[in-house]
Amino acid sequence: MAIKSTHVGSLPRTQATVDMIFARENGMPYDADAFAAQMTAACNEVVRRQVEAGIDIVSDGETSKISYATYVKDRYTGFSGDSPRNAPADLKLFPSFLKRLAADGGTPKYARPMCTGPVKSKGQDDLLTDIANLKSAMDTHGARQGFMNAASPGVISLFLQNDYYASRDEYLAALSDAMREEYRTIVDAGLFLQLDCPDLALSRHMLFADLTDADFLKIAQNHVEALNGALQGIDPSRVRVHICWGNYEGPHVCDIPMDAVFSTFLGVNASQLLFETSNPRHAHEWQVFRDRKSEIPDDKILVPGVVDTTSNFVEHPEVVAERLGRFADIVGPDRVIAGSDCGFGTFAGFGAVDPDIAFAKLGALSDGAALANARLSDRV
Repeated sequence: MAIKSTHVGSLPRTQATVDMIFARENGMPYDADAFAAQMTAACNEVVRRQVEAGIDIVSDGETSKISYATYVKDRYTGFSGDSPRNAPADLKLFPSFLKRLAADGGTPKYARPMCTGPVKSKGQDDLLTDIANLKSAMDTHGARQGFMNAASPGVISLFLQNDYYASRDEYLAALSDAMREEYRTIVDAGLFLQLDCPDLALSRHMLFADLTDADFLKIAQNHVEALNGALQGIDPSRVRVHICWGNYEGPHVCDIPMDAVFSTFLGVNASQLLFETSNPRHAHEWQVFRDRKSEIPDDKILVPGVVDTTSNFVEHPEVVAERLGRFADIVGPDRVIAGSDCGFGTFAGFGAVDPDIAFAKLGALSDGAALANARLSDRV
């Protein structure tokens, strides 16, 4: 079975798309029909470019979303005001770099409200529109498999902090109940559901920097339990889960090791595991999967990031193939999919990688997967 190619989800939006998203975000007048037409056209184009780059399992690029986590404020009740901003601990250790990022526009600005009331769905209309746009674009361009991102209860609690529920656990339970229908709707549409869970790693040095690793892992486990509650009844083979330490160029010297979060990560009821292995801080952690191979259930599929998403270097296909080969040697090529470290458009209008270079990286990812497949077939 050949190694397929995919990515984490978000891709660069066009300026016209960004302008419309921020007009709506900022409460400015905008034409709803024009907005809908723009999102449909933009989704069609982003799927075309993925297929052109050779990507097997495509997404809508999160085209209509302001960000991968805070989009929920528009689709669920209970959010208002603004949440406190807290820079990651590693950036605080290098204040001159943090200042430079802010001065250069390296930190995105967008609404991040608090939870100030009961969290309830406003309905699935926006989601159904996104699904229809993606499936139409897949049909047009011949993509056979697609996935759609959704925020996990834990990552929502990280960025949209609680000022209503009596405890973090109560907030997580409410989020779990609220998100369940979104997750089910995506799977029922025939798409893979991707759950974005940077809360299982990033939040260690962003929100819980004052805790010990052991205490943080207890919180992360609670996040997983809330997520699994929302996934109840959904086939894990239709679910992908993504963990990361923050999709930003920085020192990352405060990142909790993969070895520490490994068991928690594997505890999500999802078959496909997406994680970072390309950037300089986590490239060595393929060894964790090698050394703890016996702990990886047979139904888990590894989706290592074989291209970085914070640098404009385009990885050589040989490097991609080398990275994929390591994981194929651990679990077999039938349980490996080539992925990216994170998204290329985590926030609308913001991304370290030039849009055209982002798609060049996806092309390198696909070429590297083809090279790895050729080498693996030669072994047989």
